Amino acid sequence: MKKILITFLLTTGLLSSCADLEVTPTSFVTEDNYFVTQDDAVASVTAVYASLSLDPGEQSLFGRNLYFLTDMASDYAAAGVSATNPQVRALSSLTHDATSDRVQVAWRQIYAGINRANVSIDNIPKVSGSEVIKTRLINEAKFIRGLLYFQAVRLWGGVPIVLHEATSINLENLKTNRATVDEVYAQIIKDLTDAEALPATYAATDAGRATSGAAKAILAKVYITRKDWPNTIAKAREVINGGYGYALFEDFQDIFTKTKKNGKEHIFSVQFEPNQAGNGSSGSTFQATSFTGFTATEPADIISDVALFYDIYAAGDKRRDVSYAKQLLNPSTGTLYTFPKPIFKKYLDLTNLATPGNVAINFPVIRYADVLLSLAEAINEQGGPTTETYELINQVRRRAFGKPITTPDATVDLVGLNQTTFRAAIQEERKKEFVQEGQRWFDLVRWGTLVTEVKKVTAKNSVSERNNLYPIPQSERNINPEGLPQNPGY
Repeated sequence: MKKILITFLLTTGLLSSCADLEVTPTSFVTEDNYFVTQDDAVASVTAVYASLSLDPGEQSLFGRNLYFLTDMASDYAAAGVSATNPQVRALSSLTHDATSDRVQVAWRQIYAGINRANVSIDNIPKVSGSEVIKTRLINEAKFIRGLLYFQAVRLWGGVPIVLHEATSINLENLKTNRATVDEVYAQIIKDLTDAEALPATYAATDAGRATSGAAKAILAKVYITRKDWPNTIAKAREVINGGYGYALFEDFQDIFTKTKKNGKEHIFSVQFEPNQAGNGSSGSTFQATSFTGFTATEPADIISDVALFYDIYAAGDKRRDVSYAKQLLNPSTGTLYTFPKPIFKKYLDLTNLATPGNVAINFPVIRYADVLLSLAEAINEQGGPTTETYELINQVRRRAFGKPITTPDATVDLVGLNQTTFRAAIQEERKKEFVQEGQRWFDLVRWGTLVTEVKKVTAKNSVSERNNLYPIPQSERNINPEGLPQNPGY
């Protein structure tokens, strides 16, 4: 925003190591003449949101690139024959190293978003306009910054904390060392706590913006990752009892129906539209990589083991046929096509299978079912299951089987569990509920079960304890080898 160099840094990721940067502007827009009006402030925060869904020439962060790390490198997903990038295949088999292009791109995309947030936070105070709107916009940027640091700390452990835009081109000043995990979490909590002051709702024209409820829901995720059960419980209850109007959709399919975007279950979603920004790979590419047409050609993104992850759904559990498709109606022939093995389905636009380009289905970063299950998990970890925990998990289960959500139903409700068996039940529900939603690897790591669970998949038996973190990209360490020590095993 200050000069061409900063634009370059946004696209290369070097701002992971930046502190200050000073250059005389020439023929490009500077922050001083860009940040003038309230409209300029709004535009800058729009760019912060765009860092989640757009990266022209590359697959966007939440449009698929993060999926490689959070899903394909877990147990249930794998690289199909259409995935020709050897770096993608290495992530699928958990044989990747510090030169992985997908890991490097994720790092760059996360820090590009963080830097955009920093630019907005630093410069919005100087613009003219409503102080209320300016404060809201700053807190929206803090929400995104907190969310991105939350991805980073779970993927890499301690990472550089960069809180201001670069103002110097001195390479030594650009270097920022890894902070500790505790320091990163402290900053995440600070940003998200500030974001709790955001509005509870917006007008329809602003649907999809971060809200106070979203900040509280992500904070609950932060606390459960830290095994801070009291704060998890407190924040989850604030979401549930805060008057936000959140609720489960009665039909599981509605979560991924493009005409029901930003509905009552969607607490915060990354917004996607068809052929976003006119770039075929910059938005969400999940449809094109999950579905190759009505052929036997294996897609790039596939289920790793049908017996372990498709056949586990009980009869009547509607989540299976929303998450996966064994058959689909071919609109050209009017007949059902049976795939050699189930394909991923959540992000398929069944009204537009003929052109599987960018999909218009949003990516749910956090939804109400996650809050219910997190609260149930935290209460159980504090002392075992209670009447409340049963009702929380059973609401999710009733919806899964098409039952009235708040009406007890002996055919699907769980009862009579102890702390250990209830913990296992929560873990099983999460596995079935959140297919392709960027949750699985994070869950397995925080439960301490990544190696055990992934080893059950024959093609992934290279997994080891090193895979509880990703390597710091070698390209970053080449710039600052001492300040960015490598994670164990890489």
